[in-house]
Amino acid sequence: MKTIILASGSPRRKKLLQKIGFDFTVHASDVPEDYESHWSASKIVETLAHRKARAVSSHYGNALIIGADTIVTFNDKILEKPSTPSEATIMLQQLSGNSHKVLTGVSLLKTDSSNKITDSTTFIETTNVIFGDLPSKLVNAYIETANPMDKAGAYGIQDAHGALFVKAIEGDYYNVVGFPLHRFYNTMRSFAPEFLSQSKTY
Repeated sequence: MKTIILASGSPRRKKLLQKIGFDFTVHASDVPEDYESHWSASKIVETLAHRKARAVSSHYGNALIIGADTIVTFNDKILEKPSTPSEATIMLQQLSGNSHKVLTGVSLLKTDSSNKITDSTTFIETTNVIFGDLPSKLVNAYIETANPMDKAGAYGIQDAHGALFVKAIEGDYYNVVGFPLHRFYNTMRSFAPEFLSQSKTY
């Protein structure tokens, strides 16, 4: 039995992979998520996803390592996880009545019996999200839950309040949650079918 490793501590990514029947182990990468200020959003998620997977790969042989990174951009500005409630409020006020993009980079690495990387592939999925006008009362109620604090862009579409923010999306819903399942599945079909066959779903 080959081993599948999720190099992420995100509970949302864990739930999404479980949703499609994957049997895997979580080994969260502790590499820094820093990047050069001139990098594009695509380069950031691609580089960080690969960096996370690579950092974990040396611990596992005959394995598939999954690394991922998600960011939110608005008017070409990256919206990180808010550091304070007031920063979260500002982010949500910016997104109110506007559209923004959610990008997720996913890096897949294969290792041999010596824990050496033998093959890799990386892809980026982008979803356009359109917010309705957000009443201050709704924003304040969401901030009080503290849920925005661990999420890029200060919201989670899967949260009760976050679900009320979103007027429409163009693209993969699960990408906004944190992991693009459709693109992942189709990439696995060509890149790692031997691991895909271990899923309880297929």
